[in-house]
Amino acid sequence: MIDSAPRTINELFEQAVRLRAGEEVIRSKRQGKWQGIKGNELDERVRNVSLGLRSLGVVRGDRIGIIAESAPEWSIADYSILSCGGITVPIYPTQALDQVTFIIRNSGMKVLFVSGNKLLRRIQTSLENLRKDELPRLILFEQAKDEKASTKARFAPTYLEDLERQGSELRTREPGLFRAMQLESEADDLATIIYTSGTTGEPKGVMLTHRNIVADVVNTGGLFKLRPDDIALSFLPLSHVFERTVLYIYLLFGVQINFARGVETVSEDIKEVRPTIVTAVPRLFERIYSTINKRAAEAKPWQQRVFQRALKVGREYAVLLDKGASIPARLRVEYRLMDRLVFRKWRDAVGGRVRFFLAGGAALSPELAYIFLGAGILILQGYGLTETSPVVAVNTPDANRVGTIGQAIPGVTVRAAEDGELLVQGDIVMQGYYLMAEETERVIERKDDGVWFHTGDIGTIDPDGFIRITDRKKDLIKTSLGKYIAPQPIENSIRAIPMVEQVIVVGNHRKYASALIVPNFEALRAYADSLQLGLKDNSDMVQHPRILEFYKKKVDEVTRELATHEKIKKVALLDEEFSVEGGELTPTLKVRRKFVEDKHQKMIDSLYPKSEVDI
Repeated sequence: MIDSAPRTINELFEQAVRLRAGEEVIRSKRQGKWQGIKGNELDERVRNVSLGLRSLGVVRGDRIGIIAESAPEWSIADYSILSCGGITVPIYPTQALDQVTFIIRNSGMKVLFVSGNKLLRRIQTSLENLRKDELPRLILFEQAKDEKASTKARFAPTYLEDLERQGSELRTREPGLFRAMQLESEADDLATIIYTSGTTGEPKGVMLTHRNIVADVVNTGGLFKLRPDDIALSFLPLSHVFERTVLYIYLLFGVQINFARGVETVSEDIKEVRPTIVTAVPRLFERIYSTINKRAAEAKPWQQRVFQRALKVGREYAVLLDKGASIPARLRVEYRLMDRLVFRKWRDAVGGRVRFFLAGGAALSPELAYIFLGAGILILQGYGLTETSPVVAVNTPDANRVGTIGQAIPGVTVRAAEDGELLVQGDIVMQGYYLMAEETERVIERKDDGVWFHTGDIGTIDPDGFIRITDRKKDLIKTSLGKYIAPQPIENSIRAIPMVEQVIVVGNHRKYASALIVPNFEALRAYADSLQLGLKDNSDMVQHPRILEFYKKKVDEVTRELATHEKIKKVALLDEEFSVEGGELTPTLKVRRKFVEDKHQKMIDSLYPKSEVDI
C-alpha cells in the first residue's frame, strides 16, 4: 500500500525509501553474488549524487543525459537528476552514433552519465562531432581497475564515486539543500525528454512531465494488486519508457527490483531470482517456445507424442479459461496429467513462481498467448506509446482477454476515429515534441471536449472496453487492385511457426502479398540435416527449393483463414537476422519496414513478375 498519491516523481521516491528504509529495494549480481541496496542506502546515494550535480552547476530545468546499460546506477542517476530539478534524457547504448550526436545537440544537455569506458569509446565519434560549447560534462558509473579510459583529454570523465564525494561534502555544508531542491519541482515541470527512435526520420524528443508519469504509475500500478512479497526481474532497457515507468511502479508499490545482468543471461538469472513478476517483450516468448519445440523435436517418439497432446489439451483448456466458460471434467483430468508431465517443467524454467508476465512493445500472437496460458503461464498484454507515458491500456489478472491489449487504465479515455485510428485523452498525454511545434500539431488535436493524441494505430473497442490493435496506420498495405492488408496480424501468425525467427509482409502497390522470413537457423539446420540435403551454410539453406516449399506450406497452414487478397502468395528466406546494428530494427526492436524493403528490393522484385511490379 502507498501512503498517498504523489504529485511528482521526487515525492514518489521520498515516500518509497522512507517506508522501506530497512528493506532491500534493488538487487543486482556483482562478482558472482546477488547484492542488495536498502531503501535508506538508495536514499543516501541519490542525495549525494544529486548534490554532486548541483556542485557542478546543474539547476532546475537543465537537461542531463544517461547512456548506459540497465543497472542500479541507471536508476540512481535518474532519481538524482530529478531530485535537483533536472530533466532526464535517456539514450540507448546501441543508438546509432549520428543519433547520439543529434540527441546531445538537440537537447542541449549539460551532463552525460556513461556506464563505462567501453561505451565511452564507442560514442567518442559522436562526441567529436560536437562543438566545445555543445560537449556535456561526462560522468562514468565505473572504471575497470585494469582498464584505462584511452579517450582524448577533452572527453576526460569524472567518476560517479567522485561525484558522490563532492555531493557528500556539499551536504555537510548545506544540510537542508537536498530537500529544498526536491521540493522545487512542480507536477507540471518536465521530468524527461525521451527521443523516439522512430522507423524513419530524425528522433523526436517526447516531453513528459512529472504529472504525466506519476498519473501512469499510480493508475497502472493500482490495477495489479501488487504485494510486499512480490519480486521482479528487470532486463528490458531503462532507456525505454516502458521499463522505466514499470520500475517507478515497483518502487512505489513495494516490489523488490532485481536487475538481470543482460538479455543473454535472463534464462539463468530468472532461475536464481525466482521472480513473481516479469516485464518482457513478445520476442522473449517466441524464443522460449522455439527452444521448447527444438528440444521436443530431439526427444524420443513417445515423448514427442505426449508433447503434442499436451499442446492440444493446454490450448483447449486456455481458450475455455479465457472465455470464462466451464471446463469439462474430462478436460480437467487430462489437463492435470499433462501439467505434471509437461507444463510444470515450463514453469520451473522461469523460476517456478511467476504470477504473471507483463508484455508490451509489440503485438503478441494470440496463438502463443493461448499456448502459455495453457501451460499455466499468464501473459498480460498492454499497450502504450512513449507519447503516453507510456501505458494506455492493459490486461490484468482479473480482466484478461487474449488477443486484446486490455482496457484503458483509470483516468484515460480511448476512442476510435472514423478511419479507425485510436485517439487517447488523459493526464498521461505528452506536452509535445521538444523544439518541434509542427510535428506536435500533427498528433495532438485540441477539441471542445479536450486534448486528444493521435496514436497512429488502427484498432477497435468492444462493448466491454477491451481494445484490439489491428495495425499501424502508416503500415497498411494497399495492393495494386485497391485492397487493403493489415500486415501485423499476418506476421503474428507466421511468427508463431516454431521455425520462424522474424518476418515482414510486403506487397504495397503489388497484386498480392508476399513474406520475407528470417528462419530460426538452429531449427532449420536440424531439419535440413534430417533431409540429408548436404547444405553448408545459411545462404545455401534459404535458397534450397525443398526448404522454400516447406516454409510456404507452413505459412499456408497458419494463414488459411485469411481473406483471399490477404493470403501470402510467395515467400523468400533471408540468411541474416534483423538487428539494431544492421539497421533493420530500432533500439526498441521495432522493424524499420522501409529500410528492410529498400535493402532487399531485388529479392522482393523477384517475387513478382515484371508485369506485376509497382503498378
